[in-house]
Amino acid sequence: MNKAFEGLYPEKLWGYFDEICQIPRPSKHEEKITAWLLAFANREGLDTKQDKAGNVLISKPASPGMENKPAVVLQSHVDMVGEKNNDKHHDFFKDPILPVRDGDWIKADGTTLGADDGIGMAAQLAILTSGDNFHGPLECLFTVDEETGLTGAFNLEENFFEGRTLINLDSEDEGELFIGCAGGIDTLACFKPELEDSPGGYTALEIRVTGLKGGHSGDDIHKGLGNANKILVRYIWQMARDYGLRLARFEGGNLRNAIAREAFATALVPSGFKEEARVVLNLLSHDIEQELRHTDPGVKFWMGSAEMPGKVFTESFQKKFLNALYACPHGVMEWSREIENLVETSTNLASVKEMNGELLITTSQRSSVESARNDIANMVRSVFELAGAEVEHSDGYPGWEPNMESPVLDIAVSTYQRLFNKKPEVKAIHAGLECGLFLQKYPDMDMISVGPTIKGAHSPDERLHIESVGKFWDHLLEMLKNI
Repeated sequence: MNKAFEGLYPEKLWGYFDEICQIPRPSKHEEKITAWLLAFANREGLDTKQDKAGNVLISKPASPGMENKPAVVLQSHVDMVGEKNNDKHHDFFKDPILPVRDGDWIKADGTTLGADDGIGMAAQLAILTSGDNFHGPLECLFTVDEETGLTGAFNLEENFFEGRTLINLDSEDEGELFIGCAGGIDTLACFKPELEDSPGGYTALEIRVTGLKGGHSGDDIHKGLGNANKILVRYIWQMARDYGLRLARFEGGNLRNAIAREAFATALVPSGFKEEARVVLNLLSHDIEQELRHTDPGVKFWMGSAEMPGKVFTESFQKKFLNALYACPHGVMEWSREIENLVETSTNLASVKEMNGELLITTSQRSSVESARNDIANMVRSVFELAGAEVEHSDGYPGWEPNMESPVLDIAVSTYQRLFNKKPEVKAIHAGLECGLFLQKYPDMDMISVGPTIKGAHSPDERLHIESVGKFWDHLLEMLKNI
């Protein structure tokens, strides 16, 4: 076992998490982890099946004397977000994750850890191989491609499992029980850039914005974190207006469900204004550092000479492109009027990428109110259509409406209170969970979402609180005893 996990409770759960960290499992490339799960079930003599989407179900009979208890579905997703620091050499398709212990936390060496949702998977495996007599019939559902489209949940086969009580193991705050989540949709804008030869008398520069925390575009959208795309476009837009900057390249961000941590541009400024370009960057960097001093103080700006590109955007295209990026909304749009401190509606300017000679801008919108989700998606669409981009929406996914009368919620609250002499918080989450899609297929499903404490998910700062894993485990076992 990795030294980072030595002596941690519960040992079996940490052991399985260690094994999971060795298996590459980026979204849409989960073949290795699902094959490993099937081999695990075969080795343990457990019933298993896999549907056409790739989802895996492993079943375990009830403990002796508990055959009459209702079946319970434990659910996690097998894929992970692959994000790394710019200076880290890591291939998420080949290389294992390297966990390290940092005080009370487990994190990875320069990459995402994959505790989202590897720790949920590990809990399922530990329960499947436990000899304790504490549960009725168990069905462990492992879904694919949760992070980039909820594909597994969307395409889950009908009647794939029997249980009508489901415990989702994908939330990230121990001591908080989640009974609702936001729905979401992606808005994709595609520009076909108009180019011309680079003009003479200009100096080529590379400009970078780095050092931001990034984070989950649902869980962290309200924390005032910097978005590298929005920061960099402030500089480029001002330099283009005031000093005639010509843009050759703009790229930033990576994943649709992560706040952009880094952004890069190659630009030309008239040779006589090179010093002004640095002065303007220094002034902006001071402003941004002040704006983010409490929430994202690690922001870094860099400017240096670049090789002269052969082409730049035409002035007319550049103006439309930069105006669209600047005008595109990002962040919290509306707070819930029903649940205190819950973001109702938000949008994330996730990434700007050059692909096959085109510029693809990916944004994501979330809301617990479907009409509000559609409204902000259309607002983003209108910004990019005004600039001449081709825009399309993804299919979107539904939210999960809270049910305060949930039987499994009552059990979760009472068992937590009995174990820890403290009442858990009951919440809805602004992130998307697969529960809304399960509810579409199984309208009578009773659900709750629980998990240990994970901070910085979807970024290289992702870390897992060690003590919370033990409490999450004890609570999960106690719930299974009492359902």
